[in-house]
Amino acid sequence: MKSVGLIVEYNPLHNGHKLHFALAKKMTGADACVAVMSGNFLQRGEPAIVSKWARTEMALRLGVDLVIELPTVFATSNAELFAHGAVSLLDRIGVVDTLCFGSECGDISWMKQAAQLLAHEAPEFSHLLKAGLRDGLPYPKAYAEAAHTYLTDHGIHGAALDQPNNILGFNYLLSLARLNSKIVPVTIQRQKAGYHQETITDEQIASATALRKILTEQQQKIAAVAGYVPRATVEVLQREWLSGLYPMTWENFAHPLFHRLLQLTAQELATYHEIEEGMEYRLLESVRRSKTVAQMISSAKSKRYTQNRIQRMLLNVLLDVKKDQISAFNLRHGASYARVLGFSQKGRALLQQAKQKSAIPLYTNVRDGLHPMLDVDIRSNALYRLAHSTQIEQPFLEEYRRIPLQITPE
Repeated sequence: MKSVGLIVEYNPLHNGHKLHFALAKKMTGADACVAVMSGNFLQRGEPAIVSKWARTEMALRLGVDLVIELPTVFATSNAELFAHGAVSLLDRIGVVDTLCFGSECGDISWMKQAAQLLAHEAPEFSHLLKAGLRDGLPYPKAYAEAAHTYLTDHGIHGAALDQPNNILGFNYLLSLARLNSKIVPVTIQRQKAGYHQETITDEQIASATALRKILTEQQQKIAAVAGYVPRATVEVLQREWLSGLYPMTWENFAHPLFHRLLQLTAQELATYHEIEEGMEYRLLESVRRSKTVAQMISSAKSKRYTQNRIQRMLLNVLLDVKKDQISAFNLRHGASYARVLGFSQKGRALLQQAKQKSAIPLYTNVRDGLHPMLDVDIRSNALYRLAHSTQIEQPFLEEYRRIPLQITPE
């Protein structure tokens, strides 16, 4: 069985994702699809608008055959580590032949050349990167400028590392090169809506950013996005809304976040992952003058530290993820286990193959002590459930009781 891998957040799953899924299978000739999906907290350093279980249902009803959770510490990391965690998962389960991702450029040739050249950073490139950081540039911009200069000097032109999907795509190829993976990458050009585009300009395609803006700012108008998402997404969102489980934003976590921040000294805050260069003082100053998480983030961000970077810092505080813990995880090694969230009938057969071929353990049920990184996932899920406006019964036990969803595609 030939399978294609996708790396997704589906926050929420929309018509652009539906198109990507269909084209990915068509372009690769795949019989089955494996999606590595972020859990309840995402790469921008924010909570998913709806739970990982709801989004897994959306994916399975779309036609995805096997959904695997990207561990929280990867899902909430920078682009390089996010990509490495996801790609290493696809590579190590042993049943994925191709990886298909969207990009602004739709051109994979320069990405392949650039990834081979930058898979192991040369001193010359490191020097260019450090120079950009010394000039006060945010890391993504400093990396893009250093890469452009370095690649141009080595005869590689057209590297567009200033656009979000191109950046992620390049990092997927970077990880494939570092893993010496046999997975074949394919890209599809993003159409009709930019990654960060907040306005809707097409009759059927809108960015997840624009849809979340409508869903969170317009009194939860699910009907307003119905033309831009599959029917399954509408049905899942309506059900979660009626159950008081949606929408989730940073403000749902304001009380536990402010409580934790106001208890910490600057020295204690500096021990948390990604908080560096005196940002502990800036964060403490911001929390004392803010009433909402949005105000705190706006107050703390700067030219060097973007909103996403600030959000990831705050998320590490909220989830109690510290530098020594991340160091012990050794994220550059990649994924060490695969947590299965759901599968179709075809996915069941694929899962049986994976159990024979996988280089890492596959978990369909969880318990404490299986892996320290999985313990973070369990704790994160409990916190996410605790923040719902409607309390579910025994939220701290849900993760132990849930078994993978089994749904037939529509």
